[in-house]
Amino acid sequence: MRTKQFWLDALERCAKTFAQATLATLGAGSVDILTTNWVGALSIGAGAAIVSLLMSIGSERGGNPGTASLTKAVEPAPES
Repeated sequence: MRTKQFWLDALERCAKTFAQATLATLGAGSVDILTTNWVGALSIGAGAAIVSLLMSIGSERGGNPGTASLTKAVEPAPES
């Protein structure tokens, strides 16, 4: 069951993956902010974020309920 906590977890993973992939793309060469291919870097980040979200959805039944993790090592946050 996809709870609010599941979606918060999945979206956090998605945002981190977007940032990591975008920064890795920018860091692949010398970074010159004026000549950087921003469309390409952001496209790679967006693609990685979509894959991350799909992986979280696919992992839902593998780990603890209410998390986007495939392992049981991640505990769901307490409901507030």
